[in-house]
Amino acid sequence: MSSLAYVVSLLLEFFVYLLIAQAIMSWLLAFNVVNYRNQFVRMIWEFLARITEPLLRPIRRFLPGFGGIDLSPLVLILIIIFLQRAVLYPLMTGRSVSLW
Repeated sequence: MSSLAYVVSLLLEFFVYLLIAQAIMSWLLAFNVVNYRNQFVRMIWEFLARITEPLLRPIRRFLPGFGGIDLSPLVLILIIIFLQRAVLYPLMTGRSVSLW
């Protein structure tokens, strides 16, 4: 069971990196550092959006509007960290752990 928990933890950690990449890419697009008309940029953006949007969309429905600031990636990252520490770490080590 611990090896399965370890693989799930690695996948969740990789997903956090994808969320960070999507947030950075959205800033670069918003400030016109990169151009969406570029085929490579568009391909990366669409890949990141297809991977992250199914989990971000339900969070966005519950969060209030913050005037153009999207906090849903931050909320999802905190949920993933909580799952790793509260569920997966005890499965990998066989002992309970403090969340803080």
